[in-house]
Amino acid sequence: MTVRVEGPPDATSVLLPGPWTHRDISANGVRLHAAEAGEGPLVLLLHGFPQFWWAWRAQLTDLAAAGFHVVAPDLRGYGASDKPPRGYDLPSLSADVAALVRALGEQDAVVVGHDWGGLLGWTMAALHPRTVRRLVVLSMAHPRRLRAGMTDPAQRRASRYALGFQLPRLPERRLTRADDDPVADLMQRWAGPAWARTPGFAEAVERYRSAARIPQAAYGAMEYHRWAARSQLRPDGLRYARRMAAPISAPTLQLHGTLDPCVLVDTARGSGRYVAGAYEWRELPGIGHFPHEEAPAEVSRAIAEWAT
Repeated sequence: MTVRVEGPPDATSVLLPGPWTHRDISANGVRLHAAEAGEGPLVLLLHGFPQFWWAWRAQLTDLAAAGFHVVAPDLRGYGASDKPPRGYDLPSLSADVAALVRALGEQDAVVVGHDWGGLLGWTMAALHPRTVRRLVVLSMAHPRRLRAGMTDPAQRRASRYALGFQLPRLPERRLTRADDDPVADLMQRWAGPAWARTPGFAEAVERYRSAARIPQAAYGAMEYHRWAARSQLRPDGLRYARRMAAPISAPTLQLHGTLDPCVLVDTARGSGRYVAGAYEWRELPGIGHFPHEEAPAEVSRAIAEWAT
């Protein structure tokens, strides 16, 4: 199936139908859109770049069937959520999600994060530990491990794409132009070869390209990367790095594809040194940067087992 969009889409284009419901939730001063399914203990699914809530479509149904209340929000700046001019630093973003847990009427949640959502999961577990009952991280190293990994030439090469995002305005123009395809380029480079050859991959690329063209969505996505790079030597970034040295008490499962070319296995491995609670590291053979889409049944099963 191929999705074609004529002209810039609006936020309603991500309200895709399925065995879930859509709702808006106020949290930490912003309105976050979320897809929701099931009843039971709360599981929060946090997407990464260049995706939105739909990346978790398989887990929404699988985990709801397994007896969980599953909520997949669009993060600040993405999809149908608010896109304010500021607040794209990890402390503010983690405060969004911690407030979301409370807005859903819960004290804590099983937090599952991929890519940037993984960074948010790590950050929530350190800065808002009472809101994270258990943690599952896909395709992302602990922030301090990622920072240290930048001394490795291989990881610096893998992260070189983010250098272009530091320019003003130009990256947003590229993401929103109909005749340019940076989303497809990145996904083609990052996906495992098996998934990249399937019709499902082509559909996913079109969905994410469309979502990137929602007004102001490209700006929000770029601001995540800009804060991460520019704060490294600023007081706010150094303060964040110090706070992230706090040991994580939540039991943590880390899933990582052996073929991930974005966050290398050698960079992510070793993140367990920051976890004081139970910890498990699992490598997924033949999988690239998108395990929840490349091996959805395996990932859903691992999350359900860890969550119980």
